[in-house]
Amino acid sequence: MNRIVTFILLGFLVTSCGSRKKVKERPTPPKVVVVKASKKTPIINNTLEYIAYFKESAVKEMQLFDIPASITLAQGILESGSGKGRLARLANNHFGIKCHDWTGARVYHDDDKDQECFRKYKDPSQSFRDHSEFLAYRKRYAGLFKLRKDDYKGWARGLRKAGYATDPKYPQKLIALIERYELYKFDTKSKNSRSKKQTTSKTTKKRHTIRKGDTLYSISKLYNTTVDAIKRQNNLKSTDLTIGQKLIITSN
Repeated sequence: MNRIVTFILLGFLVTSCGSRKKVKERPTPPKVVVVKASKKTPIINNTLEYIAYFKESAVKEMQLFDIPASITLAQGILESGSGKGRLARLANNHFGIKCHDWTGARVYHDDDKDQECFRKYKDPSQSFRDHSEFLAYRKRYAGLFKLRKDDYKGWARGLRKAGYATDPKYPQKLIALIERYELYKFDTKSKNSRSKKQTTSKTTKKRHTIRKGDTLYSISKLYNTTVDAIKRQNNLKSTDLTIGQKLIITSN
């Protein structure tokens, strides 16, 4: 009888120990983050396609802001990976411009530091315009606008010196891109186009800072232009203005 009881107790202990064994759990698969391109983000396969797609934007910005088209294109190619980089695809940010005093949409991206704040645009044209304004309206870049428009080497070195990029080889990279793809040709083209336009229409370009009480209509009358022209030149989608906002005005 004692033997039977002993066997029963042993069986109970074995069963209890087995039930307390830890069951190995399957590892949770890592979460896959899918970067969705904006509807207005162009599909670009290589650098030549990038140049073909954005050369007119670069020339237009030069005509308005006196920034060499070759520099704008080279920076766009370098900063955006010819339009294939994450910031270009996710945020239409082609120049790696960080948030700074930005109040618009934003994305976070690893750069010099982890998860830095970068500006986000609805379409690439806004990125090109913001790049022009970023250089034109900051005192640290003022010296660049004293250079000749065909001095792309001076502009490349000046951008690095003014703090646009931390990479010590930034100027050499821009110069190499400009010379490899002959981007300097667009500087000559934009210079000639601008001179011809000024000769035939005798237009002048001014920068207007919005003050209290300003409206697009009052500004158009002040500079002898039209509301539609001001909206078109500044990529404005509405007539809303904010105090301190900068506008480019081209008038006859």
